[in-house]
Amino acid sequence: MPITKEKKQEIINKYGKGETDSGTPEVQIALLTEHINSLTPHLDAHVKDHHGRLGLLKLVGKRRRLLEHLMKKDINRYRKIIQELDIRK
Repeated sequence: MPITKEKKQEIINKYGKGETDSGTPEVQIALLTEHINSLTPHLDAHVKDHHGRLGLLKLVGKRRRLLEHLMKKDINRYRKIIQELDIRK
């Protein structure tokens, strides 16, 4: 399920450096996390939706690569985004 424009703009304002900052890793990770969290209940209800599951796995992989990039670049920003989004348990 796609994210609404309002929700996307709210995430960009919260994690970005400005209103139009959608390129920083924090914003991209937050947007992917929101999309992943919206897809998870759908896949719990529709177990045989393999196409949707493949899309979810691609999103998780992309988020993981962004997190690894951020960890190598700046460990403090990585720890902050992990804590705010409650990704790692």
